[in-house]
Amino acid sequence: MIGRVAPDTACDLSNSDLVGARWYAVDLEVTTVRQLAYALIAIAFAGSVHAEPPPTVEDDLGILNPQDTGREMLTRKIEMGVIDSITCSLGINATKYDNHELARKLTKECAEAGYTKAMTWMSQLDNNGLGGDYDPDAAAEWNRRAAEAGDPVGRFNYGLDLMRGHGVAQDETLGRKYVDQAADQGLAIAKRLQGADYDLDEVTPDADNWRYGPMF
Repeated sequence: MIGRVAPDTACDLSNSDLVGARWYAVDLEVTTVRQLAYALIAIAFAGSVHAEPPPTVEDDLGILNPQDTGREMLTRKIEMGVIDSITCSLGINATKYDNHELARKLTKECAEAGYTKAMTWMSQLDNNGLGGDYDPDAAAEWNRRAAEAGDPVGRFNYGLDLMRGHGVAQDETLGRKYVDQAADQGLAIAKRLQGADYDLDEVTPDADNWRYGPMF
């Protein structure tokens, strides 16, 4: 190891000391070059992140530079009729909070294709008037379809619809059966409702009570 030596201090460096000093200098130089290379790579990567994507051009020969991410990609897949599990799972999450119209269009395509999570989200859209009219009947029907497909959230939600008579004829006994099925599948909120002796106030905010009066 090479230490600091005062200017007026004599020292005797052996040949091995000199060799070690040369290797130390070479290693320091290599390290400096490597750090510089990493810095340049980081700068280049940052520039590519903020760079404008190449324009998409569509003609008779196909699509040049298609948008493979974001809403443009989702819109293009919807238009092409390309619906798959990845598109549905990622697309719904990407659109449901700030673009309800696109979310509704994509979610309905996914629900019609049989994805039960899309069915339960369509129910939420209809039940809250997001991207369309408030439609409790349609919301209950989506929950029913998800429940019949075996989805625990669909079973729980449809059980609530039946118990409340919201969007469907009231049937508290049948509603509890659906809640029990969801609880048997391990759904925590269904177990919570069971533990509260099916008291709907346990899972429903008081502010929402106005919408849950029997409709039949």
